[in-house]
Amino acid sequence: MTVKIGVIGTGAIGREHVFRLSRKIPGAQVVALNDVNISSCESINSDFDLDAKIFTDSHELIKSDSVDAIVVASWGPTHEEFVNSAISAGKFVFCEKPLAVTAEGCRQIIDAELTGGKRLVQVGFMRRYDQAYQQLKKCLQDNTIGHPIILNCAHRAPHAPGFGGDMAITDSLVHEFDVLRWLLDDDYVAAQVILPRKTSLCDEGLQDPHIVQLRTRQGIHISIESFVNAHYGYDIQCQVVGEKGVAALPEPASVQLRELGKLSHEILIDWKDRFVAAFDQEFRDWIQSIKAGKANGPSAWDGYVVAVTADACVKAKHSGQFENIDLPPRPDFYQ
Repeated sequence: MTVKIGVIGTGAIGREHVFRLSRKIPGAQVVALNDVNISSCESINSDFDLDAKIFTDSHELIKSDSVDAIVVASWGPTHEEFVNSAISAGKFVFCEKPLAVTAEGCRQIIDAELTGGKRLVQVGFMRRYDQAYQQLKKCLQDNTIGHPIILNCAHRAPHAPGFGGDMAITDSLVHEFDVLRWLLDDDYVAAQVILPRKTSLCDEGLQDPHIVQLRTRQGIHISIESFVNAHYGYDIQCQVVGEKGVAALPEPASVQLRELGKLSHEILIDWKDRFVAAFDQEFRDWIQSIKAGKANGPSAWDGYVVAVTADACVKAKHSGQFENIDLPPRPDFYQ
């Protein structure tokens, strides 16, 4: 069975997804494209030797009988509209984060999926598919270090052009918010944001770095450093302190060098290089789930929880206080 895919949004990440779906993922075929910039779709057809139909109307692509499933990689504020349209059409939909720009928007997507009675939505939280995170999760599942007590994490990037306001929380740290819930099989109950001395190397008007502290239902304390103008490279860290030991996220494989009086390892610069294998596996899993008839990756509920967490962190950043993270009971539909 070949799953025929329509892609909405063919900018940077959309183009990457078209490439992997058309060149790297068995059982997938990109048959339709849509973007506000039609020349972007034309360029993809030419560059990847595709013959995908170019739609000028996103909803017409979604409703097309030639399309089995949808990838939404457009501008964030459009996601809610297109995901709801895909649910109405009864089609599986992979949505890049954010699922919606508000928690209420995510909740409406959940309600639409519940009404339809079938899971159709997968959210693009690719870190769950990263081999390093999976190794760390297995360590916790095997109780190698006892119950987790403290997590010390870092999300560092060399530069974040275009970042402003609270984007370090709402556009970057959302990946931590998702993968740490998955890692611990736990939910957050409170958040605090500490603002250290601002780096002189970031764009004017941007606070960088942030320290986000989260408390979970099980009483685990999480500290996440977000430093999006770290300059030296793209560096993701996660250390779990347990009752009987400490487990750390494995570093990406690199050649150890001894030269010019130094012992060194290469540090990645581009986030896409760090998670390229995770993106590939994420889409392999998505295509297989479509063939099996049931979405099984990060769900609309996961997208909603991340949105609620991000909202609480933004509130905590501006209040300077611990803010509660209030979640309703998870529907049995998403258990």
